[in-house]
Amino acid sequence: MQAPSVGGVMLPRGNGEAVRLSRGASLTDFAEKINANPASLVAVMMNLGEMVTATQSVSDETLHLLGDEMNYTVQIVSPEEEDRELLESFDIEFGEDEGGEEYLAARPPVVTVMGHVDHGKTRLLDAIRKTNVIAGEAGGITQHIGAYQVATEVNEEERRITFIDTPGHEAFTAMRARGAKSTDIAILVVAANDGVMPQTIEALNHAKAAEVPIVVAVNKIDVEGADPTKVRGQLTEFGLVAEEYGGDTMFVDISAKEGLHIDSLLEAVVLTADASLDLRANPEQDAQGIAIEAHLDKGRGAVATVLVQRGTLRVGDTMVAGDAYGRVRAMLDDKGENVAEAGPSTPVLVLGLTNVPGAGDNFLVVDEDRTARQIAEKRAARERNAAFAKRTRRVSLEDLDKVLKAGEVEQLNLIIKGDASGSVEALESSLLQLDVGEEVDIRVLHRGVGAVTESDIDLAMGSDAIVIGFNVRAAGRATQMADREGVDVRYYSVIYQAIEEIEAALKGMLKPEFEEVELGTAEIREVFRSSKLGNIAGVLVRSGEVKRNTKARLLRDGKVIAENLNISGLRRFKDDVTELREGFEGGINLGNFNDIKIDDVIATYEMREKPRG
Repeated sequence: MQAPSVGGVMLPRGNGEAVRLSRGASLTDFAEKINANPASLVAVMMNLGEMVTATQSVSDETLHLLGDEMNYTVQIVSPEEEDRELLESFDIEFGEDEGGEEYLAARPPVVTVMGHVDHGKTRLLDAIRKTNVIAGEAGGITQHIGAYQVATEVNEEERRITFIDTPGHEAFTAMRARGAKSTDIAILVVAANDGVMPQTIEALNHAKAAEVPIVVAVNKIDVEGADPTKVRGQLTEFGLVAEEYGGDTMFVDISAKEGLHIDSLLEAVVLTADASLDLRANPEQDAQGIAIEAHLDKGRGAVATVLVQRGTLRVGDTMVAGDAYGRVRAMLDDKGENVAEAGPSTPVLVLGLTNVPGAGDNFLVVDEDRTARQIAEKRAARERNAAFAKRTRRVSLEDLDKVLKAGEVEQLNLIIKGDASGSVEALESSLLQLDVGEEVDIRVLHRGVGAVTESDIDLAMGSDAIVIGFNVRAAGRATQMADREGVDVRYYSVIYQAIEEIEAALKGMLKPEFEEVELGTAEIREVFRSSKLGNIAGVLVRSGEVKRNTKARLLRDGKVIAENLNISGLRRFKDDVTELREGFEGGINLGNFNDIKIDDVIATYEMREKPRG
């Protein structure tokens, strides 16, 4: 087979040898590796029917296509490998304890609490906190930093345990995706009256995939119909055999609501750690670890909760976390108190970074500000290139008519999520009966019950689908992911409205007028009764901002319970305020609406005018 030639110039043809390229590489990067002229590779791509400039970031598929044409085997370097090579170029080893055995010291276990919605995960974390509140601190608000440390006594010796407390366990999932390990032990919470549920199995599979030991907390033993023995039997089917049945998994019967046997659960965690893990780290080296969560604070700038895994982090250290860097100006613990240093397994809130790192990004301390800046800039450039390569125009209902006329789409792909299987099936059958001519088919790729999740957005990205949420909302980071990737997500509470909009879009009649913009979400932690105002929700703002006089909806277990509510009152301690920001606690009054429960979520939004297409 002849080497490809462009304009009479022969191009270097490979013999199947490997060419290593990073995600989002350009044709210029490829040309440098094979000593070719970038312009000639542009011409090769044109011959293959793709218009690409020499410096444009291209997708992995395009690089493989070009490699096949030129007889080279293209290897896309994974982000983890790239990062390791980047750090090696600065003579930094990440993920290793320096020195020999004599430098290692015992460290506390890091624990993540997992389980099905409504089985009491949040209540358990609150109960653990309460059992650890020192007498003088009663009534003090614990600062939500996404992680905290508690003490317990085992065999007359004080032992510490670190808990990661993030909604949706972003760090756990993000770390697992990166092949690193943030969690030593998982506590699986199962309600004694409900038994094993779908999310219980999902959490169990997450923990098994991460290869972490599991301690089972059988919660709600004080509730009518509680059957802890049944739970033990059910979990045996999934490979978790209780010690009393001859297995090696510790089961502890608890009541988070009544605070029963919390000490026994903490003791079980320590004993499991001692029996199956060698938890040691070198506290003397430069600190390394992971960012658990991070956000932009109006008063303090970028703040990140980091978990130190080895070494000791000190105020004044220069650190780099993901593509953020800076000198540590201050560190706070989960009680909001300043600390000067943090050793292995200690979570702290760090101030002083240039921007917000992502959940699961690793952090490390370096000697010079210049080194930190260079590492952060190279990481940022790499992420930017990868994002440019991935960014493809997705179909939305607004531009569907144009896309159809251009002949780019023959079928409209849909993903339907709803609050009940009956309504999902009704919506699906109604949509599939739409008759809009022969140019386009409607295809339902996936339908399910529950909130719109990140995996739904993933599926939509891969298949140019539109996501429809019927009486449900997005969970976790699905909204940000959809915005970032350009996936069109539509929410409806009336079946006919969904059918009319899809039909109108297919007929090219859709004229967008208003769109709903999510402002913030708040989780109800307590319900206070007031003779004058009705029920008041004591909340923790989980994302964005909650503003007074904005619209809200109430979600229970991911399902919409009430629409079109109004935030009629907002309080922070005893003061009336106009807004509550992420991470703050306060009180919300929903006017005449009183059907609120602990663990419900208040999602606030406003309608903004959208230019007509």
